Amino acid sequence: MSIEINKLSYTYTFGKERISALSDITLSIGDGEFVGIMGPTGCGKSTFLQILAGLLEPETGKVILDGDDINAPSYNRALLRKKVGMVFQYPEYQLFETTVEKDVAFGLRHSGLSSSEIKERVQWALEVMGFSFEKIGHCSPLSLSGGEKRRVAIAGVLATKPKYLIFDEPLAGLDAYARQDFMKLVTSLNKENMTIIMVSHNTDYLFEYASRILIFEEGHLLMDRSPEELFAEETVEEPILLPICPGGVRRVAGHLHQEGILPHGNLVKYQDLLDHLVLHLGGGEDR
Repeated sequence: MSIEINKLSYTYTFGKERISALSDITLSIGDGEFVGIMGPTGCGKSTFLQILAGLLEPETGKVILDGDDINAPSYNRALLRKKVGMVFQYPEYQLFETTVEKDVAFGLRHSGLSSSEIKERVQWALEVMGFSFEKIGHCSPLSLSGGEKRRVAIAGVLATKPKYLIFDEPLAGLDAYARQDFMKLVTSLNKENMTIIMVSHNTDYLFEYASRILIFEEGHLLMDRSPEELFAEETVEEPILLPICPGGVRRVAGHLHQEGILPHGNLVKYQDLLDHLVLHLGGGEDR
């Protein structure tokens, strides 16, 4: 099954002023995809995520999740909470329980699971995030470091074992090592057929890990392509991408191409760049 978005629009109202946040968005997201979402501030990315998660109801259009309209009066919202998990920017600010175990288990309170099943879920989620349940479960979440708090907050979302996992700027505030570790975690979840939908301004990581990039501009879906297609010189006009940083890998590949070291300058993934360098500098035939 999948997510089908059909002619989605949303308008914010401020007194007598109406501001269009999304306009006529139509697309589908298949099971197991890793979809990156990019665009300048205020283009509608976060609004789009909140509508997917059922936190906002669209003004017009539908969100069909696994064949069901999530905004239909007859739709079971509890099912939506089981299927879709959303991690907001700086999720560590949402921690409030007295222990890590209680905080991670909070989203399972009305799941119908037994206490032993809930504990198993909590232990699994913490271990996925790199913690030892025995060492950290009894600790206050407020006593942890900033990075640990974020991982605990994400564990609380993972504990529900959502089919679709939505992230809004999850890399904000993380150093390079923490970003790399986080993306490895997300990739491992994606390989287990969890659908990932992620908004980020960090183009390098989206290009490296996402299979598909959506670019929003002023509430419109401007582009929907793979990372490789996005910067293919024969298909994309450069002015369209001015709000989007081209990414470090593409800049390096472009410089190497200009210097005659590489025959291709539109690479966007680190591993592709490395493979081309090894092949070219090793004397192989670069195709």
